[in-house]
Amino acid sequence: MSEENNTADTIYQATVAADAASVEPIAQALEEAEEPAALSVSHFELGKGRYEVTALYGAAPEKNALDALIGNAAGGNRVTQLRIAELANEDWVTVSQGQRGPVHAGRFIVHGSHDRAAMPRNRYVIEIDADQAFGTAHHATTRGCLLALDELAKRGRPDLVLDLGTGTGILAIAAARAFDRPVVATDNDPLAVAIAQANARKAGVAHQVLALQAEGFAHPKLRRLKPDLILANILARPLYDLAPAMAQHLQPGGVAVLSGLAESQFPAIEARLCGHGFVLEKRIILDGWATLVLGRRSARVLRD
Repeated sequence: MSEENNTADTIYQATVAADAASVEPIAQALEEAEEPAALSVSHFELGKGRYEVTALYGAAPEKNALDALIGNAAGGNRVTQLRIAELANEDWVTVSQGQRGPVHAGRFIVHGSHDRAAMPRNRYVIEIDADQAFGTAHHATTRGCLLALDELAKRGRPDLVLDLGTGTGILAIAAARAFDRPVVATDNDPLAVAIAQANARKAGVAHQVLALQAEGFAHPKLRRLKPDLILANILARPLYDLAPAMAQHLQPGGVAVLSGLAESQFPAIEARLCGHGFVLEKRIILDGWATLVLGRRSARVLRD
């Protein structure tokens, strides 16, 4: 996602609903468009395989141009009628997240700052506001990873966790909170790294979470890293490409939790990882998205 400061008296919210196959292309097209240029783009699940994409603008966007942009991105898939609403000028993060309630995933509760007063206080309650990086738990891939973490936390604790493509840092923070163990969090976007560091500080786990800018394992501090839990909520292509490196780095008996996969994509990724010494432990399917929990062959590493 992208952000600019908006000093106009009014902002404009453009909203459209689409299916799982169209939501990412539409969001990307809106985010990358130079005319009209969005202040922010976000998307959230509506349930039953439907998603809402929202873009905020500092000036009224031309509806026909947005319709054409969205139609091209959807590739013929059905979308709802585009809605453009005029909003009072206020922080766009609050606008984009204020109507979204807390997300429950097992014992985890992820909420925005607007819900802070109503939240219980324990290690499974995490505050994450909408920002320029991916990960507020409204998306099924993040929820799936949190559900997997919740189950793993009941089995034992890893010695070291690696979160590839950390985004807002939500999974790194969840792991640090649940396991009380060190976590290395990486992202190829320096802005995401800064956001993850800030969120870790806010969550009180900055001493446990080391955030690094890295593409995959290409960082000096990762070359000899041997985690026994790897989290990677990214995309199918990088998961496929990273399979050999994950097998090389993950401790024997360790666990990998992988997501960012449409339901149609997981068989190829599952086969790829199993070909590199992993064994499927569980699939979590939510709203057309898959999260895979795979163990690397050997005795279990997670322990009390």
